[in-house]
Amino acid sequence: MINPTGKLNFSNAIPKKLKWGVAGCGNFAETAFLPALQLAQRSKLVSVYSHNIQRARQIASKFGAPNSFDNFDKFLESDIDAVYISSANADHYQQILKAASAGKNILCERPMTLSLAEAETITKLCEENKIKIIIDFLHRFHPLVQKAKELIDKQMLGKIVSISASYNIDFTPNENFRFNKKLSGGGVLRDLGSQMIDMLAYFGGEIVEVKGFMDNVVYNLEVEDFATAIVRFKKGGYGSFNISYNTKKAYNRIEILGYNGSIAIENFLGKRLNPTKLIIDLQGEAKKVFRKRTNKLLFLIRSAQKTFIKNELPLASCKDALMNIRIIDEIEKQCLNGPGQSNSVIK
Repeated sequence: MINPTGKLNFSNAIPKKLKWGVAGCGNFAETAFLPALQLAQRSKLVSVYSHNIQRARQIASKFGAPNSFDNFDKFLESDIDAVYISSANADHYQQILKAASAGKNILCERPMTLSLAEAETITKLCEENKIKIIIDFLHRFHPLVQKAKELIDKQMLGKIVSISASYNIDFTPNENFRFNKKLSGGGVLRDLGSQMIDMLAYFGGEIVEVKGFMDNVVYNLEVEDFATAIVRFKKGGYGSFNISYNTKKAYNRIEILGYNGSIAIENFLGKRLNPTKLIIDLQGEAKKVFRKRTNKLLFLIRSAQKTFIKNELPLASCKDALMNIRIIDEIEKQCLNGPGQSNSVIK
């Protein structure tokens, strides 16, 4: 519309563009998150932080960020709205504390912290400062995973009997921080396990009991290369997961069994951009199969944009991270003196 003065009059304000800072310049940030961020129309990269200033400058140059830092406080003082924390697990706690205190909304890799006490401190701080924090439980954001969740919530499967999740890869030991217990807090359980525990909780609800095992089946490391557990859900039914760093060929999938039907989700784990398959088999209906190739990270970033710009509730919150860390802590406690020694209720 043109008003009498001859000036253009826009009835709707131009949507805000979210200005991001990225802390941590590892392989995942470089090859997965930042390329996805470039595809998000309402986001832009402004600042990059790394302990190594040369690495920070390299990533900033590659992705068109005007600022690079090796000082985290200076990084937070730059013109950013939100921080993506992709550093080693041991750095998450202090970086989240500083980012929240500086008023920045946060997207953090999992696990959120190395301990439950740290996670509880962060949750309280973010609530007090009205900071939105999202944990990168990436698989929640896949459209076919959300479709499966919708069917469960609508009681299409009836009473849930069991949910099983399997995520096995071959991750040959190298200099990656995940093989350094001081930096990672643990091995495959804190890495792939946190994702599978989240999938069980996302589909099955609150977990109240767990029995787990950890071991070094193939690789002789200071962190475990294998873990498995069975859990009990508060509202009934059971879940289980199986994860490892030591298998070259594996079928990675989730199966959800209910009284009136079942769901299987295949190929949404592991290699990025593989076509995912959702199989739905309900009593009295023909089996249905859906396939979709998508970028889960882009869906995650778009969800973060809505959460931060519109002040909406996050799909994966501190509450989800707290439950996740409780389960991990309990499994690790059971395995202090070797594979699972006791069965304890999550409090």
